Amino acid sequence: MFEWENLRFFLAVAQAGTLSGAARALNVDHATVSRRLNALETQLQVRLVDRLPRACQLTGVGEQVFKLATQMEASAFAVQRAVRAEHSPTAGHVTVSAPPVLASNFLAGTLGAFRQRYPQVQLSLAGQTQSVSLGRREADIAIRLYRPTEPDSVIRKVGSMPFALYASLDYEHLEASVRWAFIAYESQWADRAHQKWLLGVAAGRPIACGVSDITTQHAAARAGVGVAGLPTFIGDNDPRLRRLAWDGEGFCPDIWLVVHEDLRHSALLRAVMDFLVEVFGQRFDAQP
Repeated sequence: MFEWENLRFFLAVAQAGTLSGAARALNVDHATVSRRLNALETQLQVRLVDRLPRACQLTGVGEQVFKLATQMEASAFAVQRAVRAEHSPTAGHVTVSAPPVLASNFLAGTLGAFRQRYPQVQLSLAGQTQSVSLGRREADIAIRLYRPTEPDSVIRKVGSMPFALYASLDYEHLEASVRWAFIAYESQWADRAHQKWLLGVAAGRPIACGVSDITTQHAAARAGVGVAGLPTFIGDNDPRLRRLAWDGEGFCPDIWLVVHEDLRHSALLRAVMDFLVEVFGQRFDAQP
């Protein structure tokens, strides 16, 4: 019989496509992944992975084992979720994944109130641009700025986040809209809805700089670099910025809360979700 832990390392290699990618996913070193994979192949007496110079490619039997191992992993996560659903609402650990703009500029400010209400619950807040897998327990609850479509998930709209145009009070072209230059995203984020909206607003006017996230766009606007499209809950509360008049189409993404359906009735997660619904409702319009 093979060791189950070795199978977990094989799955990581198959999913990442490289030994180094699997090592990063598992937070171990490259040598550990290689050793575990070798051990599994020795135990099964078959080669599962062809180690190419820049990638790992599954063999024919490796593909079969990967499909079966994926089903086993899904069942293991289902067991974890079933147990987690029975936890007490007053004690435990919950991880919430949220876009960095909300994690840093809004949710972090609510952690004190949460701690006072639920002192025995350790809440981990992960500001992440990429969507995490709730089925794989990469987070317990996720906040998204688009309507989630994952299967086996329960979603709820908890608000909408309107944007407006802002510039520093010291911006040299504050009163001359034809000379505005815009603070946008780096080219790798060209497919973001926010970026597409901002480029439409720019309508051919120059892009002053491209950055990776809204928090940095805010900092660049404060520094007088140009005009930024910021959430109004950030821009309106910054005395160093002025909201700029603009008659075009607005941008207002919805905010969604999502949890795996196996955990929707967990008393522990229910307490956290109720808190999130409450604080979002106090700040953002949550009407359908």
